[in-house]
Amino acid sequence: MGAKPRIVVGVDGSPGSRAALRWALDYAEHCGGTVTALIAWVPLTFVEAVPAPPVISDEDSAKRAEQQLLRTVEDTAAAQPTSVPVHHEVVRGPAARSLLDHAEHADLLVVGSRGHGGFAGTLLGSVSQHCVTHAHCPVVVVRPGGG
Repeated sequence: MGAKPRIVVGVDGSPGSRAALRWALDYAEHCGGTVTALIAWVPLTFVEAVPAPPVISDEDSAKRAEQQLLRTVEDTAAAQPTSVPVHHEVVRGPAARSLLDHAEHADLLVVGSRGHGGFAGTLLGSVSQHCVTHAHCPVVVVRPGGG
């Protein structure tokens, strides 16, 4: 008997990532897999601030990311009850690189088509496009409303 399929899903709280999480949970439910919900954060930098930039520590940034991840997973699980185990990963680093690193030995990587940044009119965001291009496992890109 083989190991349970391991599914990594990128979560940032955006509608696209919520759709991706719903899709990943549904898929895992059908195939008996496990889900790792991952949020990545980078230290905030302020180039121009008057009179002085607010002080936001790495610890604060990590805590905010963790809270966003937990809130998104809890909201999604409440709307779509599941028995699928969901592991939480809060990672310091760029989103695309963090997802690719964690999906290196995964069976599937799931991302939303667009996150919080970028240009609203583009079909794919930079993170999803980078993941599709560089992942060592299959990648599913989910559009908001498509999960």
